[in-house]
Amino acid sequence: MPTPRPDWALFLDIDGTLLDIAARPDEVEVPGTLAPTLARVKSWLGGAVAIASGRTLVEIDRLMAPLRLASVSEHGAVIRGPDGAIDRASADRAVPPAWTARLHEGTRDWAGVLVEEKSYGVAVHFRLAPHRERQVRALVETLVSDNAAAFEVLPARMAFEIRHRTLTKALAVDRFMAQPPFAGRVPVFVGDDVTDEDGFRAATAMGGLALNVKESFGGRPSEVRRWLAAFGSSTAL
Repeated sequence: MPTPRPDWALFLDIDGTLLDIAARPDEVEVPGTLAPTLARVKSWLGGAVAIASGRTLVEIDRLMAPLRLASVSEHGAVIRGPDGAIDRASADRAVPPAWTARLHEGTRDWAGVLVEEKSYGVAVHFRLAPHRERQVRALVETLVSDNAAAFEVLPARMAFEIRHRTLTKALAVDRFMAQPPFAGRVPVFVGDDVTDEDGFRAATAMGGLALNVKESFGGRPSEVRRWLAAFGSSTAL
């Protein structure tokens, strides 16, 4: 893990990065030290800290409370800038309601499979029913085949998610690095899975860093949190 620098602009995923993955998205545990740590990091970096997550903005604020950080939620569908202004993608980038209904219907008898609805996307989790992986994949891929030019299937951690192809975490880097307090800094994107790769590419294209949790932190969000706690400290990591 690299030694933190005060000229960074930091972009952070949540699940698998700041927080350990839970059996269900609503069961993640948030350490009481996380918000104070992020507040200190934000201060040290002059405000240049943002969340880039597949979660909704409401969920991000609940998990990060009492902080309200600049955030790109639902992979770029809903963006809250450093000034608090919120920008939402057009309605045509949302997963069709008929697809969500078919997912609920198709998984109704699959105990342990969870359909997570979002404003613009939908994810199907099979962590509690790993034997259903192939069936879940087949179901979501069948739906997306109806409009594969616009939508895609993302393999996540024991889940498959459907999103519009134009909505990626690269938007976090591209949008925020063009405005204060991020402009002129070195982008550093920290994430753990395939949904973060767009953010990785955007950060490195601007001369920044891509920190994969598995490679840089041994796959442990606790190590990411420990690293963040050292920002602004003379303590060697």
